[in-house]
Amino acid sequence: MGLVASAVLRCDDCVTYHVKQCVEVGVTREEFLDAFNVALVVGGSITIPHLRRAVDRLDKELEAKGAEG
Repeated sequence: MGLVASAVLRCDDCVTYHVKQCVEVGVTREEFLDAFNVALVVGGSITIPHLRRAVDRLDKELEAKGAEG
């Protein structure tokens, strides 16, 4: 919920925080994409640049976690 709210409010720092926390607790890529879709529906097309950055951050976090494990 925090991730969706942060994306709708277009706060990149908050999105980054929530992405990192969600990756840490094991949220899957599919679950992230569901959340990003909700943010897009609620926030509209103005959220798209923020969601693009969020997906990039997500990919980097998942890659880093894979390298650790």
